[in-house]
Amino acid sequence: MTHSDHVTSSRLRGQTPGVAGQALAGLALAWLALALAGSAGSAKVNRFNEQRAFALVRAQVELGPRPAGSEASRALAERLRRLLPNGRFQPVPTGLRNVIGIVRGRNPRRTVVVSAHYDTKDLPGFVGANDGASGTAAVVELARSIKPRQLRPTVVFILFDGEESPRGTPDNEFERYGLRGSKVAAAAYGNAESMILLDFVGDKDLTIPRESNSDRALWAKLRRAAARTGNARTFPPVLSGAVLDDHTPFIRAGVPSIDLIDFDFDCWHRTCDDLSAVSPKSLDASGETVLELLRSL
Repeated sequence: MTHSDHVTSSRLRGQTPGVAGQALAGLALAWLALALAGSAGSAKVNRFNEQRAFALVRAQVELGPRPAGSEASRALAERLRRLLPNGRFQPVPTGLRNVIGIVRGRNPRRTVVVSAHYDTKDLPGFVGANDGASGTAAVVELARSIKPRQLRPTVVFILFDGEESPRGTPDNEFERYGLRGSKVAAAAYGNAESMILLDFVGDKDLTIPRESNSDRALWAKLRRAAARTGNARTFPPVLSGAVLDDHTPFIRAGVPSIDLIDFDFDCWHRTCDDLSAVSPKSLDASGETVLELLRSL
């Protein structure tokens, strides 16, 4: 990922740390007041199995680094295809593969995409527990939690291959060389009514502000869902910088999209992004909130 205005920094996944820090500091008091108010009248629900999701994070991490096209990545894709309902592969150029599952809704004319990426950055020793594995595990568990015709829209679950740009490509041309799987998926599902991306959703100190390219109306629905499930504090009323991420091709295709990403994550593209960085509690907050959002659509 990189900044949508192509701002280059040492932390290229969409924004500089200063952008997020300034926004969080400027609205900290408002966040605290609203979060406390939102959590006071809400009840925790238990429809998302965070322990099963965490076990899938662990299984991915145990495969080691999983850059796109690697043996470990392809083995993971086979497992993910079996885990997703009606799982299948979608070809991506250069031999990569998205993994797609579908749960039919009551209204066949409505489609919502729920997604994550399953590849990791091609760096020595990098296992991407939060950046890659957490979103993948949350999406799989969401897919396993929903029964056919339980929701109004059909939900298409997509696990993208090749989100990370290949080794040796310039960071400031991330959109050109990265997002390989989501570009293919956006072309196929440009008729979706909305797209929900889960990226950094498992880190222990989880706080997810609205990424500034994310659709305002859909994000407002997400925050209401968070309040109803007792997770208002995880989704504060704070705006963060724009991120080029797997939702970008969908936005370009005209699909209202949101990106759940806690980009204020110290272990981004570092070997400390291992299992110790991820929490079942954070996976639960993300999963329960998105599940409630889907139930409301």
